[in-house]
Formats: sequence, structure tokens, C-alpha cells
Amino acid sequence: MGPVLALITQNVDGLHRRAGSREPLELHGNLFRTRCTREGTVREVDVEDADGGLPRCPDCGSLLRPDVVWFGEALPGPVLERAWNAAQACEVFFSIGTSHQVYPAAALPAVAATAGAKVVVIDPGNAPGIPGLTHLRGRAAELLPPLLAAAWP
Repeated sequence: MGPVLALITQNVDGLHRRAGSREPLELHGNLFRTRCTREGTVREVDVEDADGGLPRCPDCGSLLRPDVVWFGEALPGPVLERAWNAAQACEVFFSIGTSHQVYPAAALPAVAATAGAKVVVIDPGNAPGIPGLTHLRGRAAELLPPLLAAAWP
């Protein structure tokens, strides 16, 4: 709808892509991709082709797992770096529908603010303690449509 530098998400459901976002930065991966447990290669594979058994890598035969970050695992370095760079380079940073409790993603609004961006949090709960932060308390489904209509009439 307008000039978007980056869409950064912790969601793993692929809905941002299905909604038309071309290259969302999926910090926690995507359930619709698999990763080889031996080689680490990521691919969009139809696990229904597993013939009733566990899905296997077509290259090495190792088990495939969902390409998501599980508790205790590190975020993928290249995606996290792109998200960090986007936060440092943006003019406006919207943080929408997150608890601001899961790090390192929770640090991104502060990274943007430190770099001089205007930070806007849309959430029904508490916002992080960032100087100059604008907190719009409420549901994104109610607050975003009028914001978008005002920005891009």
C-alpha cells in the first residue's frame, strides 16, 4: 500500500506471504518449509509425499523437520541481521501485536528508536519503556484500518 522497507514477523504461519508480502523477514521460520536435519538445507517440500513415513531429505535421506525456531535455538543469523539493519535504517517502526517479551526480536523497537526512528506500538497491553514511543492501545484490527486510510487515502 505504500513505502515499506521491511515486514518483520515472529509468526510462523506464512500468512504474511499469503496476504501479498513479498519478502517478510520471518524471524522464527515458516511451518510451510522444511529443513534437513543433517545438511540444514531449507526447501518448500510437500511432506504429504512421505508415503506414510517420516519425511526425508531428497538429497541425503536424513529426516526433515519444520523450518521453525524451537525454544532454545538461535534465530537464523541472516534473517536477524536483515531485521536489525532494517530497524536501524527505518524512519518509522511499527510494532504490532507483540508482547515485547521474546528477545532478540523484542529489542528491535529500541534499536529503531536509538537510530532516530519514530516508534509506534499498537497493542492492547503494555508498551516497552522506550523514550518518545507512541503507544496506541487497542486491537490492530480496529486501529490499523483508519491509520492506513489516513496515510494513503
